[in-house]
Amino acid sequence: MTASQTGNSDRFAVHPLPDGGTPEKVWARAGLRLPPLDLAGCREIVIVGAHPDDETLGFGSAAAMLAESGVRVQIVSASDGGAAFPNVSLLQRYRIEALRRSELRAAADTLGLPTPISLGLPDGDIARHEQRLTDLLIEILTDTPAGTWCAATWRGDGHPDHEAVGRAAAVAAECTGTVLLEYPVWMWHWARPGDPAVPWERARAVDATPAAVTRKMRAAALFRSQFEPTEYGDEPVLPPYFLPRLLTVGEVVFR
Repeated sequence: MTASQTGNSDRFAVHPLPDGGTPEKVWARAGLRLPPLDLAGCREIVIVGAHPDDETLGFGSAAAMLAESGVRVQIVSASDGGAAFPNVSLLQRYRIEALRRSELRAAADTLGLPTPISLGLPDGDIARHEQRLTDLLIEILTDTPAGTWCAATWRGDGHPDHEAVGRAAAVAAECTGTVLLEYPVWMWHWARPGDPAVPWERARAVDATPAAVTRKMRAAALFRSQFEPTEYGDEPVLPPYFLPRLLTVGEVVFR
């Protein structure tokens, strides 16, 4: 079993956000040359994220292009992201969750997508509810037409919630005969070019149009609770280098 199958939470843990992880310029110099992702067979797609913003950051350009081409794109958010600020009261956490659901709806609208489905599982503890998530995703995918695909956070992404969502989506896709794509988000932080923990042989690059990238950037900017200081914290949840690095590497999926 490879490292990507067993998870990479240990790799992520030794690269705290303040240290910056693998710099954007390292990925830029690497010049990843990956086969393009062929979306021709996708008739409908369900995009599953662990938290509001995962779908936009990891797969937003692809989602915008698919929607523009007439493909129905449904976002499913496993949690409402209430643990982004750990030292808050229960009432404050409730308000944060409501804010993040609102940001997600606005981002989906900017990408040209319908209202997201929010499952409300506990942020930071999704692994303990993995079977419940798997059952819900099976139910969602069973109710979709033939030719539906599923895109979910990668099982080896490093963040425990991302990996739990990836595992649940993989089981649900296998049970329903659905094509599965896995998109990394935090991999770009802890991994290095050519990293053996990454299944590069399965990697495919999204050939995003400039218009789709612009939509993604506008949608990402709507997650102000993550990219700007708030009343709950003096520092942004996601550091300034985070989004530019994702835009530099582009969108990659494992198929």
